[in-house]
Amino acid sequence: MTHPLSAFAPAVTPPRLPASDVSYVVEDSPVGRLLLAVTADGALVTSVYAADARAEDVALQKVADAVSPRVLRHPAALDEARRQLAAYLDGRTRTMTHRLDLSLAGAFQRDVLTTLVAGVGYGQRTTYGDLAEAASHPGASRAVGSALGRNPLCLFVPCHRVVPAGGGLGGYAGGPGAKAYLLDLEARAATR
Repeated sequence: MTHPLSAFAPAVTPPRLPASDVSYVVEDSPVGRLLLAVTADGALVTSVYAADARAEDVALQKVADAVSPRVLRHPAALDEARRQLAAYLDGRTRTMTHRLDLSLAGAFQRDVLTTLVAGVGYGQRTTYGDLAEAASHPGASRAVGSALGRNPLCLFVPCHRVVPAGGGLGGYAGGPGAKAYLLDLEARAATR
């Protein structure tokens, strides 16, 4: 005997949605709530602080405007980035090697961010002025600070390693507590 609904079986299966151009997840971390997004080819396009729903909406709109309006919450696509981030924040790794996409950064900002990644390693610090000089923009320390303040790839591009020449922490998108946490994490691990 056949089940009375067997003729309708195809209609009751869930639809298969096509892959999105950008997948994202919002992740709680020891340094705050982060929104991470990857492109369809797996490159991380953003890792930004999103303290609330409004900040999340703003970050997603930037991604939609610059990359694609097809943005879906799809945590599985971010498993590798999330694993690397967790290992870094737990002090189990000093490097995150996830492929990055700088689509959300302007030309000057790309210069600054790539120079930072290439020249300032784990546990090291530099100043805004020294980073400006290294990026071939001498005298542009304030512009460097602004570029870092809009870093679309926080933690993966370690802008927390940049501090003022006169001392102190300087600004950071995640706030001074998050910056202090990250600098302390790296300092402790670097001495082991």
